[in-house]
Formats: sequence, C-alpha cells, structure tokens
Amino acid sequence: MSEKLQVLTPQNSQLIFIDQQPQMGFGVQSIDRQTLKNNVVGLAKAAKTFDIPTIITTVETEGFSGHTFPELLEVFPQHPLLERTSMNSWDDQKVRDALAKNGRKKVVVSGLWTEVCNTTFALSAMLEGGYEIYMVADASGGTSVDAHNYAMDRMVQAGVVPMTWLQVLLEWQRDWARKETYDATTGIAKEHGGAYGMGIDYAVTHVHKGPERVSHGPRLEPIAAPKAFAAE
Repeated sequence: MSEKLQVLTPQNSQLIFIDQQPQMGFGVQSIDRQTLKNNVVGLAKAAKTFDIPTIITTVETEGFSGHTFPELLEVFPQHPLLERTSMNSWDDQKVRDALAKNGRKKVVVSGLWTEVCNTTFALSAMLEGGYEIYMVADASGGTSVDAHNYAMDRMVQAGVVPMTWLQVLLEWQRDWARKETYDATTGIAKEHGGAYGMGIDYAVTHVHKGPERVSHGPRLEPIAAPKAFAAE
C-alpha cells in the first residue's frame, strides 16, 4: 500500500518553510502577495496548534533576500532560522539534520520560489532522503503563473502530493470531536480562511445565536426620513 494513501496527522508529519523573505516575495507573480502571506501565516498557526515540528530556512538574508516575514516569526518567536547559501535547501547539512531529527517522513513544504527552491528541495529530498513531499501550492509562489504551474506539474509527476494550506489544517484536525484543538482550528479558519471563515462567523452568530467575537458598541437606529411639508 502506498504511504501517500495515509492522511496527514499531527504525529506523522513535519513542516518546512523555505525562504519566506521579502526579496523572494517581490518576484512572486503567480499569486497575490498579500494572499500568499495570509496563507503562509495560516499554515504556521496550524502547525503551532498541532505541535508540528517546523523548520524555517533562509537564504542570503543579509546579502540579498532580507529577513523572514515578521508575521511568520510572530507565530514562532525565538525559532532557529537555518541560513544557507544554496538555492536547494537539501544541499545544506543543517537542514538535512533537522529533517532527520524530527523523525517523520511526511514533509509539508511552503516556500519561494516554486520553480527553484521548492522543486530542487522536493526532488532531492525524495531521491536522496526517501521523504514524502506534500507541497502547499497556495502557500508557495513562483515568478509567473506558468513557472509555478509547470513546477507543480513536474513535482507531481515525480510523486509530490499537491495541497492547499486549509486542506492541511483540516486534515490535521480531522474530527470536530477533537475539542482540544477545535477552537484554535476554527479561529485560524475565521482569521485566514476567507469565505470559509466568514461562514463560520455567520454560523456562530446567526445560526447558533452565539456571541459576536468583537464588541461594536451600541447599534444606532436609522434616522427617519423627514416628512414632506404639507401643501398649504
């Protein structure tokens, strides 16, 4: 039986963020950059909620790429950043050691750019390390739509599993009866999940008559339109 038929769980997977840095983000043309950052942070919060071993790699921070997105670092304060020079994270011994230390063969990947750093890492990690790669397509970006899509095609042909960040979150949650992570999961969805998050808000407040999340102060009744002057 193929191991890729197994769903992701908090016990069988680890996560790596590759080069989520501003200079790399400047070159992204395959996805709206603010949407990209939203999805990256949503994925990071999901990993923290489920205690997923997480690796953050950077490339040429001082010389070219700039510092890791602060919103990502806010989720993982004091987290070690594995700095390297190679475009392929697999070439760096620190990265290979961190992956091995986590002891999990299913590696969820979010990175920039899809066609360079993500592809070379994925192919090398599968070939040389025997890892299973789960590429989060909407928490990654390429220098064009074609660059991203063809890179995803190449990786899928090689055995990489394509995913979205929300899919990863819900696969880790799996069962709404898991109350220890229920509130965190729905909270992440409400904050980062777009229309799905809006739907959760609506269900809580209007279907289940729960409290609103934010106090808006007293509601003011609309001012009545002035009556027309009576004809004399």
